[in-house]
Amino acid sequence: MTKMIVATDRAPQAIGTYSQAVKVGTTVYMSGQIPLDPDTMELVEGGVEVQIKRVFDNLSAVAEAAGGSFDNVVKLNIFLTDLSCFPIVNEIMSTYFKQPYPARAAIGVASLPKGAQVEMDAVLEL
Repeated sequence: MTKMIVATDRAPQAIGTYSQAVKVGTTVYMSGQIPLDPDTMELVEGGVEVQIKRVFDNLSAVAEAAGGSFDNVVKLNIFLTDLSCFPIVNEIMSTYFKQPYPARAAIGVASLPKGAQVEMDAVLEL
């Protein structure tokens, strides 16, 4: 089994002891992304909609660096500090993904790094 680290400067650099993604065989395990601007490494300004879009953009950049796209996502995990924002996630997600949609979980959490309102991670099968 060969493990390859996936990295791109089009998504925020890791702020801890982890990689943006790890590819094992044809499976890519993407680390959680919060709404950091990859150029400034600061949380994007604006409401939850802006944060959700930034997270999807960050995940997309990592997926592309791994040789895939959102078409290859088989599992998506969404962490929200306010689950009442879930309809907004659904609306925005429908602009990034097409059917058949990946398997998904939505989890309410008390807090996220840097005060983010949303974090997502994903698994891709290439």
